[in-house]
Amino acid sequence: MAQNNRELADFLKRARSQSDPSRAGLPPDGRVRRVPGLRREEVALLAGVSTDYYARLEQGRRIVPSPAVVEAIGRALGLDVAGQAHLKDLIGSRTGPARRRPADVQRLRPGLYQLFDSLDGVPALALGRRTDVLAANRMAKALFTDFDAMPPPQRNYARWMFLAPETRSLFVNWETQARVAVESLRLEVGRNPDDQATLSLVTELRTRSSEFDRWWEEHRVYQRTHGSKRLLHPLVGELTVEYETVALPGDPDTALFLYTAEAGSASKQALDLLASWTLTSSPRPN
Repeated sequence: MAQNNRELADFLKRARSQSDPSRAGLPPDGRVRRVPGLRREEVALLAGVSTDYYARLEQGRRIVPSPAVVEAIGRALGLDVAGQAHLKDLIGSRTGPARRRPADVQRLRPGLYQLFDSLDGVPALALGRRTDVLAANRMAKALFTDFDAMPPPQRNYARWMFLAPETRSLFVNWETQARVAVESLRLEVGRNPDDQATLSLVTELRTRSSEFDRWWEEHRVYQRTHGSKRLLHPLVGELTVEYETVALPGDPDTALFLYTAEAGSASKQALDLLASWTLTSSPRPN
């Protein structure tokens, strides 16, 4: 079975095992469920296809479902927006020529660097393919880590999350944040299955982190658009920051992450204190 077919088969099986039969709206049939999730015939019934058709798709057979069937299967499995997109990516990767990523290094245009410099007091990160850190302003470096001090090949958010020991004490809910990093990479691999740099990163993390390897096997996907992070910062103590993701028109491989705290909150006071500290500790120009 080709790699892309294995990915699709694995995703469908795991999504089916994680589906809640009580929410599917199926009439009770009196049979005892020996394994969690929906049965193949139940997914087929909900999606409006034959059991044989769905079984062959889940086995990784060379089947090309229509967009309507793909959407119906996604609904039957209860997939969220990210899951639906991942399913479409996996189906698409089997039906066309290999999609290769450009080999050149990603860089931000000068105007975006100027924007980052103007966001004084607001931590800002620019992440590219495979969560490579393309830029971090002074507040992001103070809040998280100085990515610019790392060798360029190591400036990667997911790699930092799993391989830097300080992240486990920095993030109060480290496991939640680390899982998000895994699930975001899973989504990207489905979108760009032939990107060798991404595959190399995944191989490294699976080899060096048992947690990454275990969560990768779960084949969950997640699209980061907004959320919160709880931190126990070594300088300013505990704080919670909210993040919003800003997509760049014409550059789907780059996203800006902006972090703020609620006005008047203890977290905002901690963030302001950190901003003041970075100003007084930053080297002055000659």
